[in-house]
Amino acid sequence: MAAILELTGVGKHYGEGARRTEVLSGIDLAVEEGEFVAILGFSGAGKTTLISLMAGLMAPDQGGVLFRGREIDGPASERGVVFQSYSLMPWLTVAGNIDLAVNAVHGKKPRAERIALRNHYMEMVGLSHAVDRRPAELSGGMRQRVAVARALAMQPDVLLLDEPLSALDALTRAKLQDEFAAISQAERKTFALITNDVDEAILLADRVIPLTPGPGATLGPSFTVGIERPRDRTELNGDDRFITLRREITEYLMDIGTARNVATAREIVLPNIVPVGRGKAEPLPAAYAEAAQSPTTAGYLEFSQVSKVYPTPKGPLTVVDRFDFKMKKGEFVTLIGHSGCGKSTVLSMIAGLNPISSGGIVLDNKEVADAGPERAVVFQAPSLMPWLTARENVALGVDRVYPKASPAERRDVVEYYLSRVGLADAMHKPAAELSNGMKQRVGIARAFALSPKLLLLDEPFGMLDSITRWELQDVLMDIWAKSKVTAICVTHDVDEAILLADRVVMMSNGPNARIGNVMGVDLPRPRSRKALLAHKDYYAYREELLDFLEAYEGGANPDEETLERIRSKRTHRGLAAAE
Repeated sequence: MAAILELTGVGKHYGEGARRTEVLSGIDLAVEEGEFVAILGFSGAGKTTLISLMAGLMAPDQGGVLFRGREIDGPASERGVVFQSYSLMPWLTVAGNIDLAVNAVHGKKPRAERIALRNHYMEMVGLSHAVDRRPAELSGGMRQRVAVARALAMQPDVLLLDEPLSALDALTRAKLQDEFAAISQAERKTFALITNDVDEAILLADRVIPLTPGPGATLGPSFTVGIERPRDRTELNGDDRFITLRREITEYLMDIGTARNVATAREIVLPNIVPVGRGKAEPLPAAYAEAAQSPTTAGYLEFSQVSKVYPTPKGPLTVVDRFDFKMKKGEFVTLIGHSGCGKSTVLSMIAGLNPISSGGIVLDNKEVADAGPERAVVFQAPSLMPWLTARENVALGVDRVYPKASPAERRDVVEYYLSRVGLADAMHKPAAELSNGMKQRVGIARAFALSPKLLLLDEPFGMLDSITRWELQDVLMDIWAKSKVTAICVTHDVDEAILLADRVVMMSNGPNARIGNVMGVDLPRPRSRKALLAHKDYYAYREELLDFLEAYEGGANPDEETLERIRSKRTHRGLAAAE
């Protein structure tokens, strides 16, 4: 079959002279009519530049881009584009935003036909109920649905998707992935999807092609997705073809990512200095000690019937309801659940940043009452001082936590952890000049440099693309393996939850969120993503988490029999694999 979209020897650069950067080089790609192609790549590799070349929004410096055998010389309605940002007109309704595209492309059609066209695609993406609402009244997922309906209403031959779901939460992203899959089958159009999510690429595409790291990024080998449609993400988890393909693509991306990130670091011996606040713990209040009595041995970290209640005009709202949990010293626990289930609220209470409504939290025999340096927090956004260098940002905490250490000892602590996270060569750069991934590396270094009793991570990699997230997960695991600090990580990423944890705590839906299930992860340490992908039990753990999240999807409240059935599946799957 002839290619509908073809790129031959395409190159693109920005800047000139000393500032010249080769973004893309030698791009060769042929997309057949009706094919769904997914292109995976690193942040900054030139993915958006590539989609812009396909759309005709910019011209290549070398090579050519052909549509149906003719050179593309500008944008055209036959190539619809959906970007990561929605670009909606805020003063227009949903219908008005879609009408803009319909009237521009189909202006010669009778008004009744144009309205029918708009309504057809609004219904296809589930927006019929929101026809008169404006963008400010819509969620992020609904705004992206408007952008998709607008592009489809142009009735293009090719739909170009530039990371359209990357800014959405996991549940909304999954729903829109299913809608894209349904649309691709219903419309039988040609799709080119730019994404950084391997699972998304396999779920949707006929062919997955990695884009190598820039500068001078080019396309890697093509991976054919030989799995029948429709594809169900939960069922895929038990499909050997999916497991094999997922491992092959992930390992390829990690290998080329490792090749570009060879860190150079001088060997630093961490000085033997004691942080402030390591004195003898004060006795617990008598009332709390009595209430917290248990027949089991007290944990290093203990949540005892912890609740959080917020006042509202309609009365008290219980967000977290009697969270009861014990952790051993050196244990790594992850919290997972749908948005609004209270994960971050639990974390903020243990950090001392949010007062506890009832119950209590004890860390190393001391009741948690407010924030303190013995509990280090890594947030989703690193919160660095942009005018300070990476080194100075880490030193701010180190200087306060080690007041009795010499300047040389404090310097060694700072530089040791910056070296561990791969920033030995960038520690003197201002934070404002660092990429998001580099900023989060500084945040991780800063937290470990405090030598905390407890490390708290609130979706620390949630703002990063999948490939950068993998790299930083391995960095985190490497440093944690040496320090064995007790840690809690809030995440919405199933793979991250399993990779990091000794136990995964699954939260029920909020309000009144509780612990729905606790899954022990008996996988060997030290762990890496590569090692997990090859482990026979990994996908059984993954299936349990996916089933749990599906059971609570859309605000559902599954009964204990359903939860027990989910828990028992992993045992049966493991036994089957062993036979």
